[in-house]
Amino acid sequence: MIAALRLGLFYFATVFAVGFVLGALRTLVLIPVMGEVGAVLLELPVILTAAWVICGRLVRGRRLTVAEAVAMGTTAFVLLMLGEAGLSVWLAGRALADHVALYAQPAHLIGLAGQVAFAVFPVLRS
Repeated sequence: MIAALRLGLFYFATVFAVGFVLGALRTLVLIPVMGEVGAVLLELPVILTAAWVICGRLVRGRRLTVAEAVAMGTTAFVLLMLGEAGLSVWLAGRALADHVALYAQPAHLIGLAGQVAFAVFPVLRS
């Protein structure tokens, strides 16, 4: 099970790094041109493709049980939510409650759906 948690950490870290770069591009380039929802809809397939590939490389050659795959995805998801909340509070100066309230907005809800898919990928790829 420790290996699955470690894989979840690596999965989170690599996808988060890709997402950080894409998020900067989305914020600086796409949102001014196409709005938040359009920008998220354009970015989402790119980040999900990256997550799919990264996840596949991490689980390749490993025989993860369903429980281990769930642990990997859950670990990555929890770290992603904590990382996103941390950046929202630290960089944007939001209160944690304000960050959570963002998920009521369409663009953030679409992003959350993508994050749930990201969490399920280890089970699908194992």
